[in-house]
Amino acid sequence: MKYEWKKQAKELYLPKNKPELVTIPDFKFFMIDGKGNPNSEEFSEAIGALYSLAYAVKMLPKKNSIPEGYYDFTVFPLEGVWDLAEEARTKEVLDKNSLIYTIMIRQPDFVTEKLAQEVINSVKLKKPHPLLDQVRFDSLEEGLCVQMLHQGSYDDEPRSFAIMEDYCVQNNLRRLSKIHREIYLSDVRKTQPEKLKTVLRFNVEYHGAFAE
Repeated sequence: MKYEWKKQAKELYLPKNKPELVTIPDFKFFMIDGKGNPNSEEFSEAIGALYSLAYAVKMLPKKNSIPEGYYDFTVFPLEGVWDLAEEARTKEVLDKNSLIYTIMIRQPDFVTEKLAQEVINSVKLKKPHPLLDQVRFDSLEEGLCVQMLHQGSYDDEPRSFAIMEDYCVQNNLRRLSKIHREIYLSDVRKTQPEKLKTVLRFNVEYHGAFAE
């Protein structure tokens, strides 16, 4: 049976356009760390490098290389974890050149550290790209989070974050940091800004009388 994240993991990838509380387990990813404007050519190149690896994993059976536990799956969407450099945090206007990010694509459970490295090495031989040397394979467990679907331009995200933070106040939750997660459900090259769909997520904890 094919694993399709839009069907089997709706609660993680297809939330409603209102805040909700979720617990995100440990998942494995191909990741690239960087700093700078997401509208840059380097950022686009990094996305391409990640997708080349994700599709290489999916196509392994066609290369007569079927890993133990392999199952067919839909390639997962691009995700990003976003922070801001210390020197830019006090500025009133967002300086996109000061953004710090980790972009990543989740991998199925059967992908081990060994298999991930084999895939990276294989892609380096067939489609060499300098950014492949910056890719790491790692796991990430977000834990307790508030998330919601944001529809519209990335520049309008503060509007949704304000709604999410108000939800936290009403539900005795505290946002742990300004770092946040984004999951990109739309192809920005083919979608009008007002129709872009992005999952927004940040870590929280209970506080006050509700804290453990």
